[in-house]
Amino acid sequence: MEKIKKLIHALLNKETITYVLFGVLTTLVNLVVFKAFDVVFGGKLYLLTNSIAWIAAVVFAYITNKLFVFESKSWKFDVLKKEIPSFVGARVASYFIEQAGLWFFVELLHFDEKTFNFIVVSLSGKIVAKLILGVLVVIINYVLSKFIIFAKKKEKPEKTEMKE
Repeated sequence: MEKIKKLIHALLNKETITYVLFGVLTTLVNLVVFKAFDVVFGGKLYLLTNSIAWIAAVVFAYITNKLFVFESKSWKFDVLKKEIPSFVGARVASYFIEQAGLWFFVELLHFDEKTFNFIVVSLSGKIVAKLILGVLVVIINYVLSKFIIFAKKKEKPEKTEMKE
């Protein structure tokens, strides 16, 4: 029973809930920018469009993760010079997963030729592919952000001088 309580606490805490909330909003930013540029480029340059959407989403995600999820409030240069490259570096891994996945869905499964009808909405195959990939990316990015980028350092106890 104690293990179940720990698992529930690990999943249902402020950090996890805010990460999911801002993960959904980041995915929304990604989808809106993707759709806008997909229209601009006539649906032809979907990997370039995805790259532009990824950049917009990463900027949004860094700011919201820093301030609201992991509460890293410092804007000092020494903090930023560590966080930003780590954050973008971790996101590059998910970028390649999303690019490869989008290519797979479009080129091999021909999702660009499909429309998916849900109860109240019809979505293009590319948007459905991005939604599927978005779930995977949010999970990967959470693990990387929590344990590498915004990991809280354990405070070392102060050394006390021994008096003779």
